[in-house]
Amino acid sequence: MSGLYFEEFEIGQLFQHRMRRTITEADNVFFSALTHNPAALHLDEEYCRTETEFGQRIVNSAFTLGLMVGITVGDTTLGTTVANLGWDEVRFPKPLFHGDTIRVETEVLSKRPSKSRPGQGIVEFLHRAFNQKGELVAHCKRSGLMLGKPA
Repeated sequence: MSGLYFEEFEIGQLFQHRMRRTITEADNVFFSALTHNPAALHLDEEYCRTETEFGQRIVNSAFTLGLMVGITVGDTTLGTTVANLGWDEVRFPKPLFHGDTIRVETEVLSKRPSKSRPGQGIVEFLHRAFNQKGELVAHCKRSGLMLGKPA
């Protein structure tokens, strides 16, 4: 187990996640197909080349969100999460393209003991994803219900 318990998180703590991921065409096409998203922005190269400002397909934002959060799990919540309580303020300021590599950082924004679950607490994270050029491509706040340290 590599995740941290509620008591081990500190407000302002910053994680620079070492895992990075280069996004492939297959990732984008498979994810879009699996989630029944037929948007031409993700699947139709010719349309994107001739009809969009991007000139190429863009990566499905739901995949970007899932990948951004997934990269953080090993360093923060693996094995110590009771439940993911929600995502807030999800934003994608720049698109990702096939061949882009993302890296992610996480900041602990707040924490508080659970009022209804003794021995557990809620931690609010801010996840930020950057492409290989250092441009911010996604960010969100995530609240997790975390286990407390065993007695």
